[in-house]
Amino acid sequence: MANNALGYMLIDGTETQIRGAALITDMKGFPLDFVRTDPLRPDQLSRILYGDAFGQYAKEKLILESLLDAVETDPQLWLCNDADILDPLREKSRAKTVLAEESSHVPLDAAGHIETTADPGVFLIQATPNGAPLRAEFPAGIRPDEIQQTAAILTESAATMDILEPFARLGKALSFLATSSR
Repeated sequence: MANNALGYMLIDGTETQIRGAALITDMKGFPLDFVRTDPLRPDQLSRILYGDAFGQYAKEKLILESLLDAVETDPQLWLCNDADILDPLREKSRAKTVLAEESSHVPLDAAGHIETTADPGVFLIQATPNGAPLRAEFPAGIRPDEIQQTAAILTESAATMDILEPFARLGKALSFLATSSR
């Protein structure tokens, strides 16, 4: 059941190790749920058999699915910062999903304002009254009403929190876990 929460999905790594974490926050940024995966270290045979597809396979099938199965709180909106997982996150979670990033664009007219860009599926959303709008990339086949709903959720939560800051927390948490397990 979706609630008044935001979900953040972070998957990062290299050819030798991939790991991921999900953080669910309330609309003020307070943590409600946190799950992570252990680092996935593919062996040489896996890298040979999967070739260039291993990274996407690991992100989508091993890490993303594992994290979605483990979270106990379903957010009303998932945010990610990796285009490779945007569509799979939408498909597997069935929640609204957006790839959200900072932009260097000048502020738009008002909070909640949405502007199209030259890139298909990419919009600028003015989540706060001041400052640069967010660059928001949506999954394929997004409906205009879903874009409006997502912009409303982002604008509502931006009134009480920094929308993108939880990604930094997730990165720090994964770094901490990596160094503390050595």
